[in-house]
Amino acid sequence: MALITWTLAEIGAGTLIGSALAALIAGIGLGVAAIQIFTRNTIRAARDEARRIAENAQREAETAREKIILDAERKTIERRQQLDAESNKTREELREQERRLAKREDLLDRKLETLDVKERHLDERAKAIDRQEKAAAETVRRTEEVLEEQKNVLSQVSGLSREQAKEMLLQRIEDECRQEVNQIALKRYAELEEGARSKAQEVLLMAIQRYAGEFATETTVRSVAIPSDDMKGRIIGREGRNIRAIERATGVDVLVDDTPGVISVSCFDKVRQTIAVESLQKLLEDGRIHPTRIDEIVASVQKDVEERIVRYGRDAVNEVKLGGLHPKIVEAMGKLHFRTSYGQNMLRHSIEVAFLCQIIADQLGLDGEAARRAGFLHDIGKAMDHEQQGTHPKLGMDFCRKYGEREEVLNAVGGHHGDIPATTPYTPIVMAADAVSGARPGARRDSMEQYIQRLVQLEEIAKENEGVAEAYAIQAGREVRVIVDAQRVSDADAFGIARNIAHRVSAEMTFPGEIKVTVLRETRAIEYAT
Repeated sequence: MALITWTLAEIGAGTLIGSALAALIAGIGLGVAAIQIFTRNTIRAARDEARRIAENAQREAETAREKIILDAERKTIERRQQLDAESNKTREELREQERRLAKREDLLDRKLETLDVKERHLDERAKAIDRQEKAAAETVRRTEEVLEEQKNVLSQVSGLSREQAKEMLLQRIEDECRQEVNQIALKRYAELEEGARSKAQEVLLMAIQRYAGEFATETTVRSVAIPSDDMKGRIIGREGRNIRAIERATGVDVLVDDTPGVISVSCFDKVRQTIAVESLQKLLEDGRIHPTRIDEIVASVQKDVEERIVRYGRDAVNEVKLGGLHPKIVEAMGKLHFRTSYGQNMLRHSIEVAFLCQIIADQLGLDGEAARRAGFLHDIGKAMDHEQQGTHPKLGMDFCRKYGEREEVLNAVGGHHGDIPATTPYTPIVMAADAVSGARPGARRDSMEQYIQRLVQLEEIAKENEGVAEAYAIQAGREVRVIVDAQRVSDADAFGIARNIAHRVSAEMTFPGEIKVTVLRETRAIEYAT
């Protein structure tokens, strides 16, 4: 049974496989037929599409070709029009140039005609000038002959040779020229003097107004008060031993006279005078007066005064606000506290000159600090002129050079009294400030002998000039009036005399401030009626 079943099953399966294969074969055949049909349709459609595309491409190519041809024709037309325009413009420019050239040719033709006319005129003038030159030469020749004849006649009449006559003529011309030069110089000098005087007065007044320093005159004699006449005897000592010890130790003169209650100390060196006065005061307070004690007191006071000198110098430097000064210079300036000139304290004078110099320099647009430095140090030589040979300007200049001061300061120190030429503008500034400080009322005093001697010298200098009749010093020696002979001196010569006197006074005399020279020329006509 089982076998039958399996056989039947096997037969059924074989039938199914055969059916499937038959169906597969039939399907493949249908698929191939369908594919062939689809392929033919596709090829037909592709051919139709290719033909359509080719036709479209041909139409587009025809269109593009026509467009290109049209564009080329349009550009050709535009280029032809552009070339025509450029050609027309070039032709216009050429025609314009031809017109300008034609005008220039006409202008050149007219100029050539004008030049021809001028050339003919110049030829005519040259001929006329030649004729005039020949005539002038002939006139000069005849004139020279006439002059020669006149010279001969004049020589015969006057009895003078030609050289003598020429010398007289030159002398006359020289006199006339000298008068004209003096007149011109008088006018120019008056103008310059007026301008310079006005500017100088303005600057000096500004300086004086802006600075008003205190000053007090000092004397070379100081008095020491003593409690009793017995103490005066102790100061003198046995056989004058004590007073000689004081004078030897201090270098002063101690004057003991009948004046009650005082002893006078005289010395031109204010440092030594101060040491002597303070030593005497300490001796009087101590009561022990003998040579050994005197030497001890003097040494102590001298050391104290030296310390004060340095302090005075530093205080003065700080007051004028200067830096970089060598300690030796500071010490020398401190010594000026004890130095006077005509009663004026030299340290205060130096400080005052320093500030005046700065104000004047500022007014003139110069370096105020340099001017202040030069003014402060200008009299430093007076701190040592009693110890060394030479004038205080030279000593001061050498001293400042030794300690490294700059050139403008050295020239101001050495030249503020005219000992050396001024090479910087600060030197005349220091000279002006020095004169202002010394000439201020009450700043200095002068001895009667020196005052009279200065007046006599001033009058003598004035009288030594040719043509001067009289000379008088007036206004306390601030002015000299000179009377000249009107027959011998002209107005122009009077100006020359005044200038010569002023130069000699400046060069030969020493005086504070300025001296005015006035020359008077007067002509008097006197007649008597009867």
